Amino acid sequence: MAVGSLAVCVGAAHALQDPTRPPGTQATVAKPAPERALALDSILFSKDRRVAVIEGEALREGQGVDNVRVIRIFADRVLVTDNGRERVLYLERLPQVRGTQ
Repeated sequence: MAVGSLAVCVGAAHALQDPTRPPGTQATVAKPAPERALALDSILFSKDRRVAVIEGEALREGQGVDNVRVIRIFADRVLVTDNGRERVLYLERLPQVRGTQ
């Protein structure tokens, strides 16, 4: 009998809510937004100029559009922040074309 009443008390203790917590905040956990697909269309990389074309927009280092800001442009990739998160965009590899003889 004592064991049965102890199990009921333990179960009731788990059901209690924190009296200092505002009501309705138990299940409100923010989920991170899924990463969206960003297309790196091309890179212009020279000693005088660096430009990345992202989603059809030509951007230099420090410029941004639609919550995407270019941090650094390399010859083969671009470092950006997307809604505050750092990402690296790579150029899509072109298929290799073989010549016939």
